[in-house]
Amino acid sequence: MLASDSNILKIKHDVLYEVAKMAYEGTLEEGRDDLPFKMIPGPQPNFRCCIYREREIIRQRVRLAEGKAPGPEDDGNLVQVINSACAGCPISRYIVTDNCQKCLSRACKQACRFGAISIGRDKSYIDPSKCKECGQCAKACPYNAIADLMRPCMKSCPVNAISVSDDGTGIAVIDEEKCIRCGQCIHKCPFGAIGSKTSIVDIINHIRAGREVIAMLAPATIGQFGADITLASWRDALSKLGFAEVEDVSLGADMTAMSEAREWLLALEQGEKKTTSCCPAFKRYVKQHFPELSSIVSETVSPMCAVSRWIKKNHPGAITVFIGPCIAKKYEAQLGQEGNADYALTYGEIRAMMRAKEVKLTAVPESENMGSVYGKKFAGAGGVTAAVLEAMKELGCTEDIDVCKCDGIEACKKALTLMKFGKLPQSFIEGMACEGGCVGGPSSHREARVSLKDRTALLAATPDISIMDNLLSHDAAEIKMTD
Repeated sequence: MLASDSNILKIKHDVLYEVAKMAYEGTLEEGRDDLPFKMIPGPQPNFRCCIYREREIIRQRVRLAEGKAPGPEDDGNLVQVINSACAGCPISRYIVTDNCQKCLSRACKQACRFGAISIGRDKSYIDPSKCKECGQCAKACPYNAIADLMRPCMKSCPVNAISVSDDGTGIAVIDEEKCIRCGQCIHKCPFGAIGSKTSIVDIINHIRAGREVIAMLAPATIGQFGADITLASWRDALSKLGFAEVEDVSLGADMTAMSEAREWLLALEQGEKKTTSCCPAFKRYVKQHFPELSSIVSETVSPMCAVSRWIKKNHPGAITVFIGPCIAKKYEAQLGQEGNADYALTYGEIRAMMRAKEVKLTAVPESENMGSVYGKKFAGAGGVTAAVLEAMKELGCTEDIDVCKCDGIEACKKALTLMKFGKLPQSFIEGMACEGGCVGGPSSHREARVSLKDRTALLAATPDISIMDNLLSHDAAEIKMTD
């Protein structure tokens, strides 16, 4: 949860809360159509031009909360544009401001190769039908009179998957093929016009049906909610929501690290290069934008999948639910990989469920440790590398291994491009789509820099245990780690 979009988050979380409450009560079917009127009673609008538009935004958000597309068409992408909310941004990217001096040099007009600029009575004018948004006019203007109004969602997308519809509405369009499901655009839209489908209704229905539903907490959770909120705190809170158990994905991180260590050792022996595989947004980025490098991505499953397989081995028939700051984990859960998590929730979504049941996180002393300190540090930039190198060391490797550690798609793009052309000096790449690693995920409860002190304190209390000893102590050393 980011403070900069608190107004948008209130609307989003209020919808999630109302949907979760009705799902727990079993009244969603008969209550969903009345929710927009309950939340927007009128007659005065609260945040948009009229109550009718506000109600339509609520209606589309309710559909997202149910795991559906907000409109009648669904392209399958879990990241969706809420059309009723997307109309506040200018259609034209470049506009001439009042700073224009209508100078004699007419540098802007000379710089435009498409004839889009004319000189009006008071200032220059850009014809949006001719403008190609190359930006040369803005660069040429000596008075900085041409403003670049690139949409925040487009600016935030690291793979240029967002464009403007060509039907004259100006609504954003997400290219399903380019999109890597990182979710960066969701919190960057100042109108809250981009959201993701949620699974809260399905999960609540499983709980109400008496199924064994087990939660899995991401390593990034450590410190997110304060230094006194432990795994035991989550066990206490989630049990009141109906979850049978709560497990720590740090154990899965140890499992992934040991499996990737074996892969890297084999790659070293054969003179091959490898990348990590724990970040689903990074894996999709390679697949969609560097397909020629797909074969070098580690075949090891993610920590989420690893601990889910471990749970399902010990609890046949259990429903597993990942909880963390990641949108891409929802995408990974959708892929139907053998034994993987059935669902993934963000912190905001699980908190909406807690709010619906009037449950709060409270300080509870930790009584159980499931991951090594390396597994727990998996969530930070460089943490995967440190864990894999430690596992290689435990397997007997004495070589000094140099790894290219990349957090953020721009850094990943640079490293992958070098690897593509045989120019990358390192043999291995740690690829994380979010800057700072998973702790910088788009659905974090607090920014990484804010939670760093609490996270550091909790990590310092982790018992000193090797990765292999931790796996053996939890009977997790023999879980299948590849497909």
